[in-house]
Amino acid sequence: MTAFAISLDFDPLLRMGDTSVRIATLVLAVVILEAILLAARIAASTPAVGGGPRSFVRGSSLRLDDFLFIVLGIVPGAVIGGRLDHVLSHLAFYSANPDAILDPSRGGLGLGLAVVGGVLTAAIVARLLEAPAGRWAHVAALPTLFAIAGGKLVQVIGGSGQGAASEASWATRYVGPGPWDSLAPDVAAHPSQVYEGLLTAVVLVVVGGLIAGRAFKRRDGKALAIAIGLWAAGRAVAATTWRDEPVLAVFNAGQLIAVAIVAGCAVVLLIRRPERSSDASAERAADGGTSGIAWPDPAERPRF
Repeated sequence: MTAFAISLDFDPLLRMGDTSVRIATLVLAVVILEAILLAARIAASTPAVGGGPRSFVRGSSLRLDDFLFIVLGIVPGAVIGGRLDHVLSHLAFYSANPDAILDPSRGGLGLGLAVVGGVLTAAIVARLLEAPAGRWAHVAALPTLFAIAGGKLVQVIGGSGQGAASEASWATRYVGPGPWDSLAPDVAAHPSQVYEGLLTAVVLVVVGGLIAGRAFKRRDGKALAIAIGLWAAGRAVAATTWRDEPVLAVFNAGQLIAVAIVAGCAVVLLIRRPERSSDASAERAADGGTSGIAWPDPAERPRF
């Protein structure tokens, strides 16, 4: 064990009399709330065009009542995908104990497929609402990265997400009584959670710059595909420091899942949805141009 490791000694619990709560849990709740508020703010400034029959209203933004249902729609996909990710990452154990797959008291959730599952079920809800799913996906790009980056960095407070043992000078170890969420917390290890959090923050800045530079004028969801693909690539790099054993050559399960996510995002980016003429007209109207529709008399315009 290196003598130059960063030793972390603090109480991870907020104590109030006989009651205590993990500080990491409280901070994570704040991160998620901020991500939701950020998404709502972006949605309020995103024109609702190019979607279903309810979306073509000149000058209107995405509906925040739809937003509430879409946010709720993330939950089942995230839970199912997260559980599948965890099972695949510990396939040997669950192959020998198949009854434990559906037992929530055994094991946990994995982040990789949780993100994918949440996106898929949110898209399904958007379609059911006849909301513009592509535009909602565009709205989700930055908040998703913010939530992931913040969530990974919050793990430092709870002692979870520690990687393999390391003699690096920036290795971290937890010397307080805890309780900590990593096995052998007092062993100096790679701060893998910090690696992924910082890499995700870099992706957040890159995607934010692309959006600010109007690289995604169609707002069709490609920004989210790029965001998730770049995050997954960074996750694959951070996973080289995990404690997981290789399952294929030198790659562990987390890396393989991350690579599969990158490939899936690449496929999404290669599939270009044909732009309908009504979408193009509405886009021009929302951006301040002419709508392409000439109303003979203001009194004859439809009321919405």
